[in-house]
Amino acid sequence: MRRWSITVGSVSGIVVRVHMTFFLLLAWIGTMLWLYKGPAAAIDGIVFVLFLFACVVLHELGHAFAARRYGIGTRDITLLPIGGLASLDRLPEDPCQEVVVALAGPAVNIVVAALLFLVLGAQIDMGGLEGFGTGAASFIGRLATVNLVLAVFNLIPAFPMDGGRVLRALLGFRMSRAKATQIAARIGQALAILFAFICLMGNP
Repeated sequence: MRRWSITVGSVSGIVVRVHMTFFLLLAWIGTMLWLYKGPAAAIDGIVFVLFLFACVVLHELGHAFAARRYGIGTRDITLLPIGGLASLDRLPEDPCQEVVVALAGPAVNIVVAALLFLVLGAQIDMGGLEGFGTGAASFIGRLATVNLVLAVFNLIPAFPMDGGRVLRALLGFRMSRAKATQIAARIGQALAILFAFICLMGNP
């Protein structure tokens, strides 16, 4: 993955990289919005996606800093079209620690959304989630809303998402880690099939 990634900076010793396919995503979004809504919408959509992925970096840093509390380092954070990936040196063995590390990411998104709502007066705009954030509401309103959606979506108990890791940790209190991982993975597979079926009925 590193071969196709470029380094854009570092935060507290954690290298932040962007995978080359991320730029393909930006190009595709810009082109589609330009064709269907014009150049202003294309620029707005690209800027929104950049801010969105900045929030994704904050999400991954939440995981990294929480893991650091337990002596677990993070080699780097890589941005992909599907989201971010924090490469921890190892996973927490203690279920309580895994819960904290898993919840730290969504917690960051909730804090970001709260700041945008309370400090800057943002308002929820679910309609802005269509068209890559080019809704009628304010930019900060769309950004606040998408941070809430990121938090909720990541808490779905589908391993290896954050919610799935929390589920595995909770199961780990009563059974072996291998058994807990197997159950959490099967639930994740079942939810993936369910979401695929829902999308066939009409992508929400």
